[in-house]
Amino acid sequence: MKYFLLSITLLLASCTGMPENIKPVAQFELPRYLGTWYEIARLDHSFERGLSHVTANYTLRDDGGVKVINRGYSQEDQAWKEAEGKAYFVDTPDIGYLKVSFFGPFYGSYVVFELDKENYHYALISGPDKDYFWILARQPQMDPALLQRLIAQAKSLGFATEKLIIVNHSGTPQ
Repeated sequence: MKYFLLSITLLLASCTGMPENIKPVAQFELPRYLGTWYEIARLDHSFERGLSHVTANYTLRDDGGVKVINRGYSQEDQAWKEAEGKAYFVDTPDIGYLKVSFFGPFYGSYVVFELDKENYHYALISGPDKDYFWILARQPQMDPALLQRLIAQAKSLGFATEKLIIVNHSGTPQ
């Protein structure tokens, strides 16, 4: 668990910029974004390596920020891994551009650059550069045609989509 948190912190430490040609969504509504999101696909990083059934849960903090609980199952360790963090808007609350910290004063970018604005059913997320990319959805499975469209969009923006890991959400972790 310590390694999980430390890895996230070191990789995102003080990186609150955003990649060139990535623009956060406008008219972002935090209350609609709160709740559980399932990680559908991601670029690989040590802090999530080998995890399946990955979710992110967002709730409001008393200080106006967002409490973040990232959770995934490690088949190798036969155990759930969980990290708790906090996030705050970088600009205004109607722009999908936040900074997130899982350890102390070190923050990394969390840029919502594509969002199903009608229903908030899916989101594309970038970190401070194009090595960090996630596809999130409200359900553990996504329509394959929609997933392919979102992957194509990410590829057109310069993300290494050929390296995407499709997250396993099937069955119950044992």
